[in-house]
Amino acid sequence: KQYAALVAAEGATLEFTAEGVREIARVAGKANERMENIGARRLHTVLTALLEEVLFELPDYPTKRIVFDAPQVRERLQKILEDEDLRRYIL
Repeated sequence: KQYAALVAAEGATLEFTAEGVREIARVAGKANERMENIGARRLHTVLTALLEEVLFELPDYPTKRIVFDAPQVRERLQKILEDEDLRRYIL
């Protein structure tokens, strides 16, 4: 809800499909398995990594309705999950 409110302040909407939410949870769970298990705090770091580019580019973003589904979540987080050093730094 915090990210949705932040996006709304720029006149846009942020939505996640049910599959997108499940994928975020899967990624957070996998990261907790591979690294230190920090529980739900991992969700915050995963969401931050997922939304960083969108939030930065939001004023110039081509659409004001931003929807994340499972493929988009995987695409945006894939490099982080595959790169051990980057994963430790970001997640």
